[in-house]
Amino acid sequence: MKRVVDIFLRALLTGFAIGIGGIVYLSCDNKYIGAFLFGTGLFVILSFGFNLFTGKVGYAVEKKPSYIIYLLIIWLGNLAGAAATGGLILCTRISGISEKAAGLCETKLSDDLLSILILSFFCGMLMFIAADGFKNIENPVGKILAIFLPVMVFILSGFEHCVANMFYFTAGQAWSAKAFGYLIVMSLGNSIGGMFIPFLRKWFVE
Repeated sequence: MKRVVDIFLRALLTGFAIGIGGIVYLSCDNKYIGAFLFGTGLFVILSFGFNLFTGKVGYAVEKKPSYIIYLLIIWLGNLAGAAATGGLILCTRISGISEKAAGLCETKLSDDLLSILILSFFCGMLMFIAADGFKNIENPVGKILAIFLPVMVFILSGFEHCVANMFYFTAGQAWSAKAFGYLIVMSLGNSIGGMFIPFLRKWFVE
């Protein structure tokens, strides 16, 4: 039980970290600065050993089937943290960012599911690269670049990140059955993208 609580709490804090990244992104008029500062969330997550669904799902290729339960707990914790952050910010003087979040959500929910799946796939690849790069790169500058560059690329490219969207759907007050369905597709796309590199590298010749 303690193990489950630990996994969930680390995932909950991850949701808050991603939510804070979303807040600063929505608060920046310059999208490039906003995309860079969003990376602060991932920096906190990886530095403190928190649990991010898109950073963990790629390793499912190497784990036992029971790892799926671990991922589900993380997904729920990420949702709780990101949604709580979005809800709390609506009670503050900077709640005006809700309008920008609503605009983002409208764009996402107007897209077709194949597009959402593909955009989520590429985001999943980048998040695995970030998490695995931070884990394996020894050079401290390389570790930082492994975090911030993939985040900037996925945001500026318009790729879909399920945990970030948990925050945006809440801040933009856009939750609905459709939004939840889109979130599931985004999570699936992130999962496939996250596992893509680990699956292929099993066949690499060392």
